[in-house]
Amino acid sequence: MLIKGGLVLDPANALQGRYDLRLKAGKIAALGPELSAEPGEEVLDAQGLMVVPGFVDIHVHFRDPGLTHKETLASGSRAAAAGGFTSVVCMANTKPVMDEPELVRAFYKRAAREAVVHVYTVAGVTRGLAGEELTDFAALKAAGAAGFSDDGNPIPSARLMRQALEEAGRLGLPVIAHEGDLSLVADTIVNEGTAAARLGLGGMPAAAEDIQVARDVLLAGLTGGHVHIQHVSSARSVAIIRAAKVRGVPVTAEATPHHFTLTDEALLTWGADAKMNPPLRSAADVAAVRQGLADGTLDAIATDHAPHTPTEKAAGLAQAPSGIIGLETALGLTWTELVQAGVLTPAQAVAKLTYLPARIVGLAKGTLRPGADADITIFDPNATWEVDPARFYSQSRNTPFAGRRLTGQVRYTLVGGRLVYANGTVLEKEAFA
Repeated sequence: MLIKGGLVLDPANALQGRYDLRLKAGKIAALGPELSAEPGEEVLDAQGLMVVPGFVDIHVHFRDPGLTHKETLASGSRAAAAGGFTSVVCMANTKPVMDEPELVRAFYKRAAREAVVHVYTVAGVTRGLAGEELTDFAALKAAGAAGFSDDGNPIPSARLMRQALEEAGRLGLPVIAHEGDLSLVADTIVNEGTAAARLGLGGMPAAAEDIQVARDVLLAGLTGGHVHIQHVSSARSVAIIRAAKVRGVPVTAEATPHHFTLTDEALLTWGADAKMNPPLRSAADVAAVRQGLADGTLDAIATDHAPHTPTEKAAGLAQAPSGIIGLETALGLTWTELVQAGVLTPAQAVAKLTYLPARIVGLAKGTLRPGADADITIFDPNATWEVDPARFYSQSRNTPFAGRRLTGQVRYTLVGGRLVYANGTVLEKEAFA
């Protein structure tokens, strides 16, 4: 295939301009201005569109195995393709938990058969995500684990977290940390503030996150192990991570579109579809998360794509599970809330969706240099569209963004040089197998 006439943006190589891309045998074969089509070469017209490395999301929940009434490898990967994501990293809180090498190997075998994008998985830090006994990190890495995380559950013990960072550090993989002191949770996981008070709920103060972020960056400094902080939501956590980076601590961090877009006031409109973990917080926290993205404190944008059924979300704020789906709205929210708002440049936004998250978990993704995998996202940065969950490829519909007008829309997604999404339609795997 020859991709012609697009504005190529490859932050990993500081490249921006009008270039054509030639794809052969699943790789980028050539990049240059005004390349001529070769005999038998399909030409994809990218005039007026932006051509970037395939997006990489290092924080998704595909609920497979064990919770496939919410999402599957097949449906989740199709939602990823529709959102422009060519590589995703699944969390370990499946049923059974990804805490044994044979489960990780089985996951990859099924992903190769069922998924239309590259799907990776982390393994649990602790057995059963129970926070008591470390898993066999070396065996899990050998099986293909991209890192270690008990996401959904904070690691309660500082001693255990130290051991995890030491062991993961020896293996060159990150410990991916969900932060929150659960002893500070009151009735439910919503932010302690005026919205919770109006709803008659006790909440979780931002300090619950801040305390564990501070603990874990101190432990990363002590051990030299790489800690990656997930879904940062509070201003003080941003400040703690910023100060740790200045000291040279091996810490990286991510922000989600919902945490850089919404405040806890969304609970009053959207109810349980705005219930997250960590919770949506104040306008000052949102501003701090945006500033953290702008100054590099927060390295990556990750969706924390968390599907739940309508019945589960209808249980009320106190009982409903936390989380929203995010793969199919991520680009639009990033472009609308960050790029158009002047928080990030286009290059900064693309970097946080491509090579920077890939680097955190050691994936050789996120670049358009010749010889790289031909994983490519092509989008219209000027297209406006309305979020309609009924049109999503995800099996679930839990989002507080329904009806919102966004700018920035994916047109094509290519994985290994093969078109897997085109103008609203995911191509079924048989079409390109």
